[in-house]
Amino acid sequence: MAQNMAAEPGGQMHHEELVGAIRQAIDSGDATALRALIEEEHPVDIGAALEEFEPHQVWVVLDLLPLDEQADIFGYFERDFQVELAHTAPRAKLARIVTEMHSDERADLFNELSDEQQDALLPALAQAEREDIRRLAAYEEDTAGSIMTSDYAVLSEALSAAQAIEKLRHEAPDKETIYRAYVTSPDRRLVGAVRLQDLILATPKTLVRDLMEEGPVSVRVDEDQEEVARKISRYDVLALPVVDAENRIVGIVTHDDAMDVLQEEATEDFHKVGSVGDLDTSVRDASIGLLYRKRIAWLVLLVFGNLLSGAGIHYYEDTIAAVVALVFFLPLLIGSSGNAGSQAATLMVRALATGDVMLKDWGRMLGREILIALLLGLTMALAVSGIGWYRGGAGVALAVAITMVLVVIVGSLIGMSLPFVLSRFRMDPATASAPLVTTIADAAGVFIYFAVATAILFPA
Repeated sequence: MAQNMAAEPGGQMHHEELVGAIRQAIDSGDATALRALIEEEHPVDIGAALEEFEPHQVWVVLDLLPLDEQADIFGYFERDFQVELAHTAPRAKLARIVTEMHSDERADLFNELSDEQQDALLPALAQAEREDIRRLAAYEEDTAGSIMTSDYAVLSEALSAAQAIEKLRHEAPDKETIYRAYVTSPDRRLVGAVRLQDLILATPKTLVRDLMEEGPVSVRVDEDQEEVARKISRYDVLALPVVDAENRIVGIVTHDDAMDVLQEEATEDFHKVGSVGDLDTSVRDASIGLLYRKRIAWLVLLVFGNLLSGAGIHYYEDTIAAVVALVFFLPLLIGSSGNAGSQAATLMVRALATGDVMLKDWGRMLGREILIALLLGLTMALAVSGIGWYRGGAGVALAVAITMVLVVIVGSLIGMSLPFVLSRFRMDPATASAPLVTTIADAAGVFIYFAVATAILFPA
C-alpha cells in the first residue's frame, strides 16, 4: 500500500504523501503495511507526519515498533505534542519510553509535565534515571545545564589506545557521541579530550595521556545557552564539555542541541523585530487569543507613538495649506526615513547578536553610518528632485531634496544607535524592532520635512 505512493528520489515521500499513507494504513487496520511504511522512512519524517494525528492514533503506530524506535520517533515530536501524548499514555508505557530517551530530552519533557504527572512518573523509573532527571531538570532555564546531556564518554589518561577503544565499544549504545571522549582525573576533573580517530590511528599501546588535547575548550554549567551555541560554532566541534565551578565535568552540549538553540534564539529575535512577544508554541498551533495578546501591546504603544507624526502635521498646518503639493511627498519622505532606519537597525541587531560588533564600537560605527547615510540620502534626493520640480517648482524640489538627505541620515542613525542603547542598559537589542524604529523615524521625518519646507518657501 505504502509502496504504491509516489515518492521523492531516494524512496522518501513528501510530508503530505506520508501522512496520507499512514492514515490509509491506520484506517484499514493493516499493521503489516504500516510497519513496513515506518521502516522505510526516516524517524524525523515519521515524527513530523504523526503530529498530524490524534494521540490514540499515534500510540497505535508506536506500539508496532521496538521500544528503542518508539523513543527515537518520540524524541522528534514537538515538546507540546510530547506532553499531549504523555497525558494519554499509561504510566508504565511512558516510563519505558522516557527511559530510552536521551537524558537531555527526557529532562526537558519532565519539566513540561504537571506536578501530578511528575510525581506519577518518577516512581516508575529506575533509580539512575530518576536521579539523572532530577539533576538535569534542576538547572536554570536557558543555561548550558538546561540543554546538556549526561550521556557522554569518559576515559582515564592511564588507559592505552586499545583499552580506550574497547571501553568505548561497550559504552557506545548508551552515549550521545563517542567521536570525542573526555579525559578526567579520579575526582572527575576535566583534564583533556581525545578524538576517536586519534585512538584508532595510534598504536595499541599508546597511552591516552599522549593522545589527548590538554585543557579543552569547555563551558560553565551556568553559562548562557546562546553563548554555548556560539562557542560550538566558533570552534567547529561536535560537542563541548560542561563543567561546574570546580572544573568537574557534569555533561556535554552537542552540536545538534546547539543548532536547536540558535534556531530558537533566531526565532525569538525575529519575533522581537516584528514587535511580537515570545511564543511558547509554534505559530501554526498558537491560538487566536495567544497571537492577539502577543501582538496587541506593541501595536497599541506604537499607535500613540504615531501621534507624534500627527502632532507635527498639525503644527505645520499653515505651511501645508499654503503649498498643498508638499503633501504629495510626505509618505515618500517619511517612508524613506523609516526604511533607512530599519535597514540600519537590522544590520546592528544581527552584528551585536553574533558578536561581530561590540558596545565599544559605537563611535566608529556612528562615523561610518553618517557617511553611508549621506551617500544614500544624496542618491535618493537626486532621484526625487525632478518629481519635486514637476509637482511644485524649484522651492518644493529643493525642500524635498534637502529633506530626503536629512531624514535618511536621521533614520539611519536612529536605527543604528537604538540597538546599542538597549544593549548598554542590558536589554535585548532585538527590541529595536522595525516598527519601533519606523515609528520614531517617521515622527522625526515629519518635523524635519515641514521645518525645511517652511524655511525655504516662507523665509522670515
